[in-house]
Order: sequence, then structure tokens, then C-alpha cells
Amino acid sequence: MEWLRAADDLLWGPGTLALLVGTGAFLTLRTRFLPWRNLGYALGAALGREARVKGRDGDVTPFASLMTALAATIGTGNIVGVATALVAGGPGALVWMELAALLGLSTKLAECLLAVKFRRRNRRGEMSGGPMYVMREGLGRPGAVMGAAYALFAVCSSFGIGGMAQANSIAGALEASFGVPMRITGLVTAGLALAVILGGVKSVARASAAVVPVMAALYLGAAVAVLWSCRENLPAGVGQILRCAVSPRAAAGGAAGTLMNTVRWGVARGVFSNEAGMGSAGISAAAAASSPARQGYIGMTGAFFDTCVVCTVTGLVICCSGVLGAVDAAGNAVDGAALTILAFRSVLGPAGGLLVSVSVVLFAFTSILGGAYQGEKAFEYLFGTRRILIYRLAFALVAAWGGAAELEAVFCFSDICNALMCLPNLLCLLLLSGLTARELEAFQPEVRRKRKT
Repeated sequence: MEWLRAADDLLWGPGTLALLVGTGAFLTLRTRFLPWRNLGYALGAALGREARVKGRDGDVTPFASLMTALAATIGTGNIVGVATALVAGGPGALVWMELAALLGLSTKLAECLLAVKFRRRNRRGEMSGGPMYVMREGLGRPGAVMGAAYALFAVCSSFGIGGMAQANSIAGALEASFGVPMRITGLVTAGLALAVILGGVKSVARASAAVVPVMAALYLGAAVAVLWSCRENLPAGVGQILRCAVSPRAAAGGAAGTLMNTVRWGVARGVFSNEAGMGSAGISAAAAASSPARQGYIGMTGAFFDTCVVCTVTGLVICCSGVLGAVDAAGNAVDGAALTILAFRSVLGPAGGLLVSVSVVLFAFTSILGGAYQGEKAFEYLFGTRRILIYRLAFALVAAWGGAAELEAVFCFSDICNALMCLPNLLCLLLLSGLTARELEAFQPEVRRKRKT
């Protein structure tokens, strides 16, 4: 276990985080800030009526593809990860999460654009794409090796973070709130997930398109109610967040730390939240009935919704409710899901804590669906379509086991796989940045036309 922790710390150290942020910054400059300049267009394209219309070149609508990607990223990290960042890095970590997300817009746009550009139809007539196809088709023989390595790590990560860890989060939430045995929850969760993923991408996309907007609206509605009740504290809370973002004594949330500690936790949790740089969004984007640049813009809004909206609201609730820095009966700092639950409960009463628990269940279940689809496509790249049933059954089994398992080693192993996914993906994005820029420039007349109408 010690060697896993050491490898995890090494791979997710300052070097990898700097590469992630640096790639986003380079792509933003290389594309002449088009992701930022066209964010309004992107939001309109993602939420507009046309995004719900399925064309001929794809398996699902652009909106359903986005919801599938969000299903995998809007998860317990938006509840647990934000709280952890604020406790370990102080309130200012929230600002650095936002900055990482803004740079991640360009990274996600490039991932989704290239995935649609280089996608292929498999033997069953379904669209298949993602970083592994981009590497193979766009970089030649070295890219084929990179793509195979990426796909292998993506499959391993889907079993860990996508299956076991999310099932465990659901089981823990239901046991804490309703006393349901974790093993029973694991079995039921795995059965429900298997019933959905057996239907393929269209079934996963339908479920995601139905559940993700509802669960996000439920959580955000409750968060707005908390902020409205604490509106007198809002200016002071925002001020504290901004001051701590640039102060060497930024760790007001609990841990004694430095500005570097604040930056590290903010950037790390921002990346973990929206997965910009991991390439997973491209796998979902490849199924969309859309053009490369259009789906790139639609796909990049995932980072905006995930971090700039959901994580921001969670952070503001924690800071403005006055619970940051609270300790439990043993004198330990309240952290993770417990801190978020305490924030909601302190304002909305027991119903607030219950609502967060329900949100954890919904967020985690959709993450299972999104993670299963992305892992399945990586498995298909390695072994073809004939063995897909093996992956689906194996995924359900590990999810069922994860419901009641001790997952520290699983988390470390999955974190390592995530880092090893990032490295070839970021290299690929940098090498193909010129193609991304040309595609966006060629699409600019369409953006201008939409703005005029």
C-alpha cells in the first residue's frame, strides 16, 4: 500500500498539475482565446433546441452526449472534493478551482473536437471515438502505442473510480441516512447499472439526459436556498475567499499552509472535478450527431457547469454558512461529505442533510453510468465489440463488491490510472493543437451567423 501512495503522490505532484494547467493555457493562446470569447455561443448551443435534435452522423443528440459526459464528472467530487479542498487549502482554493476550470475549457474543447474528427463506426454501426482513436489516427504508429496504453488505463480507472468507489459512496450515504446495509445497496446498485448499460450508449444517454438535469436542479435549488438564508454573510464570505486566494496565510479552513498549498489543492480538485485533460469527455462526445467544432464547444461547457457552477455553489454554501473550521466530538476538523452535509443542515435543518445524502446517491449513480460507457469504449478499442458483454458483467461485479469494500487501495490505484491517462492525452492535444485551431477558425463564420440570429 505504501508504494501505491508514493506512486500516487509522484504522479499527481506539481509537475502533472503544472502540465495540466499549462496545456490549458497553451491551447487558450493557440486558439486566440476562442473558447473564452465564444463561451456564450457554447452555452446557447448546449442548451438550445438544436442540441436535442439528432442528425444522421451520430448515435445520440449533442445534448445527450453532453449529459453522458457530465454524468461521469458531476459526482461526489462536487460535494466531497470541494469540502476537502477548502479544509486543506483554505477558502482561497475555490478561486484556483475556478481558474483551473477556465483554462480547462480549452482542453475539453480540444478533446471533444478531435474525438469527433477522428471517430469511427464499429462493426455494430455505432460511433466509437476518444483519445485512443485520436492518437492512432492523428499521430501514426507512435500514436497507436499511446492509444493502447491510454485505453488500458481508462478501463482500469472505470472499474475503480467509475464502479467500486461510486457504489461505495451510494452505500455509505444510504447506510448513514436510512440504515440500509452496504452490501445490499451494492448489489442493487450494480443490478440497476447493469440494466442500463446493457442497452448501450443510447440507453446510457437517455438515462443521463433524464437524471442529470433533475439532480443538478435539485442540488442547486437547495444550495440557493441556503445562500438566500445566509445572504447577509455572502459579501464577507466572498471577500474571504478572494483574500485567501492570494494570501500566504490562506489556510483559514483548518490546515496550516501556504499560498502554494492553496494553489495545489484548488487546481488538483478543479481538475479532478471536471476531468479536463483526462480525455474522458471525448469518448462521450464521439457519439454525438454533430460537427467537430460544434461538439467541441458543447463539450467544453461540461467544465463550466461542473466546476464554475456546481463546485462554486458548494464552496459558497460552506463558506457562508459558517461551518468551515468546525470540529467533531473528537476535536478533528469536519471534512468531506460531512462538512457539506453540516453546511446544509445548519441552515435547512435535518431536511438539508437528507437532501445532500440523496444528491450523493444520484450523483454517484450517474457517475457509474458515465464511467461504464467510457470504460466500455476503451475496452472495445482493445478487444473489439464481440467481448463487450464480458466488460459489462465485470463492471457490474466490481461495483457490487465495491459497495461494502475498503477502498483506500482502489482510490490510489485509480488515481494512478487517471494520471497515466492524462500524460499521453495532453501530449496528443499539444501535438495536434494546430489542427484544433484551424477547425475553430473555419467554424467562426457559423458562430457569427448564430450570434446575428
